[in-house]
Amino acid sequence: MEALNHSEETIMRILWDIGEGVVHDIIARLSDPKPPYTTVSSIIRVLEKKGYVLHKAYGRTYVYLPAISKEEYGKRSFTDLVGYYFNGSPKNVLSFLVEENELKENELEELRQLIEKFNQNKPAQE
Repeated sequence: MEALNHSEETIMRILWDIGEGVVHDIIARLSDPKPPYTTVSSIIRVLEKKGYVLHKAYGRTYVYLPAISKEEYGKRSFTDLVGYYFNGSPKNVLSFLVEENELKENELEELRQLIEKFNQNKPAQE
């Protein structure tokens, strides 16, 4: 699936929040200055072509809804982020989180417990 630009992702976030809606519903949730109706409509059509949005037709009225979940998009985006900025290494991500975000001791402990839990549930390798 093609990556989203900032405007497309903004529209998707609104659709994930509202579930479904017409163009006017989306415009109402955009910050000022609001883009023209035609601009938002064009972005939605691009999102449909990219496979992110579906529509239901009620006569001449189109109701738009997400074709993929926010969680699915998040997984894809995170995978791309890790691949591009962290050389595909979860260790590099964790190192960045620990070093750059000044994690509190309780957050570090939670990470340790999460890793331990993962290792306990991991099947033994032969």
